[in-house]
Amino acid sequence: MIRIGNASGFYGDRFSAVHEMLTGGPLDVLTGDYLAELTMLILGRDLREDPKSGYAKTFLRQLEDTLGLAAENGVKIVTNAGGLNPGALAEAVRSLAGRLGVPVRVAHVEGDDLRGRAEELGFGTILAANAYLGCWGIAAALDAGADVVITGRVTDASLVVGPAAAHHRWGYEQWDALAGATVAGHVLECGAQATGGNFAFFTEVPDLVHAGFPIAEVYEDGSSVITKHPGTGGMVTVETVTAQLLYEISGPDYLGPDVVTRFDTIRLGRDGEDRVRISGVLGLPPPPEVKVCLNRLGGFRNSMTFVLCGPRVEGKAALVRHQLTERIGTEGVTWSLARTERIGARTQEAASALLHVTIKDLSVFE
Repeated sequence: MIRIGNASGFYGDRFSAVHEMLTGGPLDVLTGDYLAELTMLILGRDLREDPKSGYAKTFLRQLEDTLGLAAENGVKIVTNAGGLNPGALAEAVRSLAGRLGVPVRVAHVEGDDLRGRAEELGFGTILAANAYLGCWGIAAALDAGADVVITGRVTDASLVVGPAAAHHRWGYEQWDALAGATVAGHVLECGAQATGGNFAFFTEVPDLVHAGFPIAEVYEDGSSVITKHPGTGGMVTVETVTAQLLYEISGPDYLGPDVVTRFDTIRLGRDGEDRVRISGVLGLPPPPEVKVCLNRLGGFRNSMTFVLCGPRVEGKAALVRHQLTERIGTEGVTWSLARTERIGARTQEAASALLHVTIKDLSVFE
């Protein structure tokens, strides 16, 4: 099997996680997911200001004291921190490696950036347009001997599927194996959510202040065991893994660029303390099209809250609405009234209701 860990579920996740994962126990590959749809917008604005940016700068800082550790331990690093400019991040990592004297081979994966085809594809005016690529670019880079693989927008699970496919020499049509690894990747992609951070019964989870990050031991048939480094917080149980499996899932057929994963075939079982085995996953050929994320500058938004104290809350709220809409109109304005006041309250706070207003200006599209 190949042992694949995760050290980031989003841009801004625990900074020390990379070091913790590299020193907490054995790993073959360490992955990091830094991208969400909102993150692409943030990176798009960065890139607009500086053509050498557009990637997750946190990742580069994390490598300052961990790149040498990874190289010494033979741990490959696979991340989508490249965002909108994976080539620039790859070059920055090479420069860092040279400065640190760490001999590593760095590769990056392109092909997701569709800004140059925006007019052809009818996207209109965009800040960023990225197709969700799959695992095979990552696998090819690892096959070619890369120690660090940097991608742009790939599916979150691909960060795990790519190393597993390269290690086990899977073919493009080994649907069941690819589907099994996709499930493991889906469990890992959000970091400590799988170790109790996404568990409703949080009082049962030990040390959520410093939950450990998850690891997937992926086998040749695509089955896996989800675990974490010993001595870390949180827990890995059938229930915590189930909670993460259901995260962002809309139906039993989980569509991806490499395989359609049948989530209704997943079997979970306890495999020891903090160990959950995933097996039985079936896969189908992928759909003919891939998802694309579009980001536009959509105008401006501002929100504020009016504190309405004492009696006649509804009348006061109506007055505030009238005062504001008389000046700016009603288009793009939304209101909500939280009746948080109490009768007979002893403090101003307890006697107050909250009127929230949000104003959006979409004129940037005009």
